[in-house]
Amino acid sequence: MPPMMTAIGRGLLGRCPACGKSYLFNGFLKVRDACQGCGAPLGLARADDAPPYFTILLVGHLMVPAMFFVDRAYTPEIWLMTAIFVPMAAILSVGLLRPIKGGTVGLMMKLNMLKAHLDDV
Repeated sequence: MPPMMTAIGRGLLGRCPACGKSYLFNGFLKVRDACQGCGAPLGLARADDAPPYFTILLVGHLMVPAMFFVDRAYTPEIWLMTAIFVPMAAILSVGLLRPIKGGTVGLMMKLNMLKAHLDDV
């Protein structure tokens, strides 16, 4: 395995955290069972609820200050705020979920938090 930041960075880019040559995903959020390049057991990294949690945390920290700024600076109507920020939150959430899941898988592989490892304990 490469250094931690390299593994996370490769995961953020949707590449295998171990070799960086093949794709991490087999669909939008489905992680491949194994890397086609190096054979790393990608499917054993069970990210479960961590990527949605990190996505909500990040999107919330981006959206709330933006909403406060727009509200205080321009005082728009509530329908206009809703029309702007609800689609923006949805687009950010969908757009960030896959890279965050990839980064989480990279972190889990680097820390050896694989399902087979946990079954042995």
